[in-house]
Amino acid sequence: MPLSALTGTKLRERRLAAGLRQADVAGSAGISASYLNLIEHNRRNVTPQVMERLAEALGLDRAALMEGQNPALLEDLRAAAARGALDPASLERLEEFVDRFPGWAGLLVRLGAKVQTLERAVEALNDRMTHDPHLSQALHELLSSLSSVRATAAILADTEDLEPDWAARFHQNLHHDSERLAAGAEALVAYLDSGGQQAEQGIASPQEEVEDWLRGRGWRLSDAELAEGLENEIADLQASAARVLARAHVARAAAEAQAMPEPSLRAALADLGPDPLALAERLAVEPLAAMRRLASLPDLGAGLVTCDASGTLTFRKPAPDFPLPRFGAACPLWPLYAALARPQQPVETRVEIAGQPGRRHRVVAVSALRHPLGLRGPELREAGMLILPDEGAGPVLPIGSSCRVCPRAACVARREPSILTVEG
Repeated sequence: MPLSALTGTKLRERRLAAGLRQADVAGSAGISASYLNLIEHNRRNVTPQVMERLAEALGLDRAALMEGQNPALLEDLRAAAARGALDPASLERLEEFVDRFPGWAGLLVRLGAKVQTLERAVEALNDRMTHDPHLSQALHELLSSLSSVRATAAILADTEDLEPDWAARFHQNLHHDSERLAAGAEALVAYLDSGGQQAEQGIASPQEEVEDWLRGRGWRLSDAELAEGLENEIADLQASAARVLARAHVARAAAEAQAMPEPSLRAALADLGPDPLALAERLAVEPLAAMRRLASLPDLGAGLVTCDASGTLTFRKPAPDFPLPRFGAACPLWPLYAALARPQQPVETRVEIAGQPGRRHRVVAVSALRHPLGLRGPELREAGMLILPDEGAGPVLPIGSSCRVCPRAACVARREPSILTVEG
């Protein structure tokens, strides 16, 4: 069992509390007083046998003198320090700090967790305000009403000799604008609070409605359900465009399930591992189809994002600790875009998301070309990026979710300042 950084300090405090001299305790433990003095000042290591005798001399439980009393708190504090990019030299006496001030250490951990939660909330709100046209329009209406109220009130307050007829008109305008402001605020609150899960997810497009439907199913469509078509569930989607997208998604998934039945897929997975190219070769399918089938297996814990030639994300199944932006504007360093520029050439790398040091993912990206109208028609590209958990060592590619909410200020690919970075 490892020694705590405060083992000697604890010995000294307990000896002084018991009113014992160093010489007496050292004699009982069979060591010299000078050796005990070095131990008490944490300048010498101590063998388990000597520790057993010292603990017996002081009437202590040996385990209380060994490993720190707050290992979980110590680990949480290390993680918080890593997220804050704290200088490693500052962590040398971290265990002593935790043992001496567990309350303060716990407070720092809780504050760090709260900061993470607030960052995720800011990211979600910023993303929604950027892409939700209804919310943007409602905010514009509120600001317009507020400006009108302010202008009218300023005229009434600053004009002393205003004629009664004009004053009545301005009062009437002020009344109407204030009603419009109140109604707009109520409508905005109702829009943000309504719709249950849809309001929480901030659904603003057919694609998001389809993804929310899949999320509610745990992203799982069994082969039997795909064969039936799931038309009853698709009919419950609100937007007609969402129903079109859902039917297309189910039709493609059903075709891929027929080409790669789950028993065959799992047998190949057991032999080859989650390698979409090897699986595609074994099962005689396209790599993107193999990626989509792998992402449909709930026990694999894989995420998947796809995009078209414009770089717009067309499908987003999240992976744990890998936040995905809504619509486009993803991190330009994603391997997804490197694969998009090099069709048929796979890209595999380890990545680490900004703000989550130590949490790595293995990503595999590949793109494909299609010519649906033949030789003289347009060339269509589709790229996919499979996101897998990874605990291996080695170099990683630092990436983010999108520039607007990425705290990595020194990124060479940054398009715009982050709202999570304080500018000097």
